[in-house]
Amino acid sequence: MNKIEINSIDKEEAKRKGIDAWPVWEKEISRFDWFYEQAEECYILEGEVFIQTENETFHIKAGDLVRFPQGLACIWDIKSPIRKHYRFDD
Repeated sequence: MNKIEINSIDKEEAKRKGIDAWPVWEKEISRFDWFYEQAEECYILEGEVFIQTENETFHIKAGDLVRFPQGLACIWDIKSPIRKHYRFDD
């Protein structure tokens, strides 16, 4: 299985990629299990989260462009409220 990919980009690059047209998802400080039935790409607008997989922990924060592979099981541990643009692969 592929692992989580994280790249930091600035707001101008996000705008050029059309990310501001993607839907927005928000979540308060919390901890929960998640499973990705589809691959997801998201751009973190605000907040901080640690994503725990079977083998690694990833730190994700505002300005990160993240790709979660299809079939990934993980735990989201949100440390400060998250606001993100997201899209799923077709």
